[in-house]
Amino acid sequence: MDVYRIKKNAEFRAVYRRGKSFSNNLLVLYIYRNKKGINRLGISVSKKVGKSVIRNRIKRLIKENFRLNIEDIKVGYDLVFIARNLSNGKSYIEIENSMKNLIKKAGLYNK
Repeated sequence: MDVYRIKKNAEFRAVYRRGKSFSNNLLVLYIYRNKKGINRLGISVSKKVGKSVIRNRIKRLIKENFRLNIEDIKVGYDLVFIARNLSNGKSYIEIENSMKNLIKKAGLYNK
């Protein structure tokens, strides 16, 4: 299944303004119900987290985790993940556990 992305600034702002937030020590998740009937993923990693190589690695880890677990997530939501400073240097498993924790907190996990 394809991963649909949120790329426009206005779409990010809409999710931040109207959505609900959930957080843990590595990530923050904003969710907002969309009318498109698909899940869309947005990722935000600040320059405070690290240099571009580190930021891009975190984005890749989040995108890959989302891609592999998309079947287990309820359909019809915009999800925006924001990486915190502590996510710098974390492994794939730690990011995956953090993402699953947030998705369960939000009540979007099907399993």
